[in-house]
Amino acid sequence: MKKKDEMVLAIAKEIRMRKAELLDSARSDKVEIVETIYFGGGTPSVLTTVEIQFLIDAVYENYDVIGNPEITIEANPDDLVGLSLRAESRSIFEDDRKIGINRLSIGIQSFFEEDLQLMNRAHNSAEAKKCLEEATKYFDNISLDLIYGIPGMSNEKWKQNIETALSFGIPHISSYALTVEPKTALNKLIQTGKIASPRDEVAEEHFQILVEMLEKNGFVHYELSNFGKENYFSKNNSAYWLGKKYIGIGPSAHSYDGVSRSWNVANNSLYLKYLEEDKLASESEILSKSDRYNEYIMTGLRTIWGVSLDRIETEFGKDYLDYLHKQMQKFIDDNLLIVENNILKPTPKGKFLTDGIASDLFYLNLE
Repeated sequence: MKKKDEMVLAIAKEIRMRKAELLDSARSDKVEIVETIYFGGGTPSVLTTVEIQFLIDAVYENYDVIGNPEITIEANPDDLVGLSLRAESRSIFEDDRKIGINRLSIGIQSFFEEDLQLMNRAHNSAEAKKCLEEATKYFDNISLDLIYGIPGMSNEKWKQNIETALSFGIPHISSYALTVEPKTALNKLIQTGKIASPRDEVAEEHFQILVEMLEKNGFVHYELSNFGKENYFSKNNSAYWLGKKYIGIGPSAHSYDGVSRSWNVANNSLYLKYLEEDKLASESEILSKSDRYNEYIMTGLRTIWGVSLDRIETEFGKDYLDYLHKQMQKFIDDNLLIVENNILKPTPKGKFLTDGIASDLFYLNLE
């Protein structure tokens, strides 16, 4: 990365500049406590352990941090295996543990070579397995990503992927249906007829297999795309799903304070220019009541915590509750949604369709 030293210093500066955002609005003397720190994708391939330590220190110097916070680093197998090889006798995982990182999120995607090539991943199957062999020596709190619904992936092959993941004793799995983005190599292969398009019915079969296999192995399906053993749910992601505040630092990072959303500029040079001038490189929007309601419907339905009908009435009012009752009834009649203890949740039959159901419950054009 060009100007890497400048970027690290700018990120540390943004950390300092934004500490006032965690002041409790009800009490000017009370600071909210940081519970999780999360380093997003690409970090290990760009920053050294010393630089990551510098940024963790900046958080501790400027914020109140809970004892033993969850500190996650997100990485791909090629980053981690490559860095370990470059470190010679030392393991990158050992270094990460020493600086306080206690959770890894690894983008495995698949253990099959042909799938990885199809998705244009930088790592291969051997690196995926080698990475997990090494990582499990130093960490027990590991999450890995798996992709389902890949063209040509049979149910049997998908089961093998899940079994391989389980064989490493991984306590958390995030799994997503393959999406084809425009202007990608995969999209071009589909457009030219060289491979088939992903099929929804295949993705749904894979999803049901995933749920069944992981639940049999002691995992809790706590969010639509996330499965964790007890005490291994992602605290960082759970905070987002439960509507807690978060501060995103660095280019492209997003933040939320309960009332508004903000996002930093994506361009590195522009980000550095703003910080040099002691300005935050962000834009923001105040969320309307319907925005906040829609966000709660989406995140609530995707999680085991569901949507509290009491909270809908208390926080958004009777009009919103009446609207929700009207919209949800057809899904209850079709056995896709259920209300238990005044909590609205998808049924097992409705889980795969959650996002589509949620969009039908959104409150639109009413403000």
